[in-house]
Amino acid sequence: MRPLVPGRLDELALLGAHCDDIPIGAGGTLLTLCRARPGLRVRALVLSGAGTTREDEERAALAAFCPGADLSVTILDMPDGRLPTHWEWAKERLEDFRRTCEPDLVLAGHRGDDHQDHRELARLVPTVFRDHLALGYEILKAEPDLAQPAVLWPLEPDVVDEKIRLLHTHYPSQVSRTWFDDEAFRGLARIRGVQAGRRYAEGFHPTRLLVGAPA
Repeated sequence: MRPLVPGRLDELALLGAHCDDIPIGAGGTLLTLCRARPGLRVRALVLSGAGTTREDEERAALAAFCPGADLSVTILDMPDGRLPTHWEWAKERLEDFRRTCEPDLVLAGHRGDDHQDHRELARLVPTVFRDHLALGYEILKAEPDLAQPAVLWPLEPDVVDEKIRLLHTHYPSQVSRTWFDDEAFRGLARIRGVQAGRRYAEGFHPTRLLVGAPA
């Protein structure tokens, strides 16, 4: 499969409902982009976890997943699992964040995710980032909500190894979960790689994708 390679990527916006969503869903893509583009401007917003050990985990993890980037991370204090009842608050925080960045690409969750926080955040993204390319990452978990992603981002084997290592290093609070293990992370990356005609890949769900001929 021949790829359509973006012509420019100077700034990246990362959105997560919880600490660990972004690295689990798009950690390999982050490593690939930041290694290829030193100094890439990365702005991240996570809606929950502030003031807990999860915040410390997330800040260290995103620094590791974005090597050499111009990184800024904002972590807020929404209660876990309560985004539907905090919709107006989340919308305002997302609008505040939007005023701090002008990304070429937005990575967030996707609207088909069964977790209410992931799903509602994904639904808010196009109401705030109206003219931006937004891709929704997938998160493997107990809920049977995996769908076929339309966008596949190939990953080198060493990137997948590093993603798995960093997840275990930086999220000790999650390692007891049944889905948080090497086989699960590598297995999904291998399946997406088969579909991409490569060894490994990460999958994303686009909201809209505008394609044009080069100038």
